[in-house]
Amino acid sequence: MTATAAPRHDWTLDEINALFALPFNDLLFKAQQIHRAHFDANAVQVSTLLSIKTGACPEDCKYCPQSGHYNTQLEKEKLLEIEKVVEQARAAKAAGASRFCMGAAWRSPRDKDLVQVEEMVRQVKALGLETCMTLGMVDGAQASRLASAGLDYYNHNLDTSPDYYGEIITTRTYSDRLETLATVREAGMKVCSGGILGMGEDAQDRSALLQQLARLSPHPESVPINMLVKVPGTPLENAEDLDPIEFIRAIGVARIMMPQSHVRLSAGREQMSESTQALAFLAGANSIFYGDKLLTTGNPQADRDRALFTKLGLHPEQRETCESTDSQATRLAQQAQQQRLNERAAELAVDAGV
Repeated sequence: MTATAAPRHDWTLDEINALFALPFNDLLFKAQQIHRAHFDANAVQVSTLLSIKTGACPEDCKYCPQSGHYNTQLEKEKLLEIEKVVEQARAAKAAGASRFCMGAAWRSPRDKDLVQVEEMVRQVKALGLETCMTLGMVDGAQASRLASAGLDYYNHNLDTSPDYYGEIITTRTYSDRLETLATVREAGMKVCSGGILGMGEDAQDRSALLQQLARLSPHPESVPINMLVKVPGTPLENAEDLDPIEFIRAIGVARIMMPQSHVRLSAGREQMSESTQALAFLAGANSIFYGDKLLTTGNPQADRDRALFTKLGLHPEQRETCESTDSQATRLAQQAQQQRLNERAAELAVDAGV
C-alpha cells in the first residue's frame, strides 16, 4: 500500500498479521509515511470526555467499573444537569480541547432522557466545539434525533475481536454493536469506534479487531485504541500487562489500515511513560483525551500533556483542520465545482438576456 493509496476495506488476516510481524522500525516508518500523507505530522486532536451519567450500567463488560454486575466502589450519579455539562465544556475549550465527548452508562437511552441529551448537544456545539456522545445502543429514531440536534460523532466501540468478544461481554452481541454503528452512519453522523487491548486477547484477536474496524465503509473517522485500565472489583483487575511495544504495533497497524482516520491514544495513558506515548505519536496516533478523567478512570492532567507536547514539538489540532487532508481536498474540489457551475449559470443567464 502506497502512502496515498485509497483506503481499503478488504484486508485479510494474513495481510494484517504480516504488518504486525514487520521489524519495528520498518512498521513505524511505513506508518509515519502514511500518516504524513494525510495529516499534519505534528498536530494532535485534543478531546475532553465527561461522564454525564455514571454507574449502574446493566451490561456486564468485564473491564468496566460502571457495570452494575461488579462492586468497584463507584458512586452512582444521575444524568447531569445541562448547565453543569456546558460549564465543563467551556472549561475544556479554554484548556485547548476542540472536541467535547459525553458518555452515559446506559444499555440504551430512554426517550425522556434523550430530550435533555439533545439540549446538551445543542448548547455544547454552540460553544464552537465538536460534539461526541456514547450512550449505548441507539435505534434509528434516536440516532436521527441526535443527528438533528447537531451531534457530530457517535462513539460505540467494538472492544475486541468477534471470537474473543464472548469472553468479555455476554449481555450484548457483536452484531448488536455493528448494527448500532450502521444506524449511526445512516443517520448522517460520523463514527468513533475502536477497541481495548490487554484484556487477555492474543495477537490474532488484535488483528481481527482491526480487520472488523477497517471493514466498516467508510472507515470510522475516529479510532480510539485503549490500553486496559485494571480496576479493582472488575473481573480483569489482575489481567496480565500487555507489552508496550505490542501496543505501539497496534497503533501503527491501525494507521496503515485506516489512513484517513484519527487514531486516538485513549484510555491507559495514565500508566504510560512519556517514551511510550512519544512512540505512539510516531506510529500515527494523532488524537488524545485531555483532562483528569476518562469517564471514571485516571488520565494525565492537562499541564502534563502540554509539557509533553512542548517536549515533542507537537501542537493541538484546530477544529477547522480536524479533517484529513484528503477530506479537505474533496470538500475544496466540491466547492470549486459548485463555483464553476454558478459562474456557468450566470453566463447562460446573460446570453439568454435574463
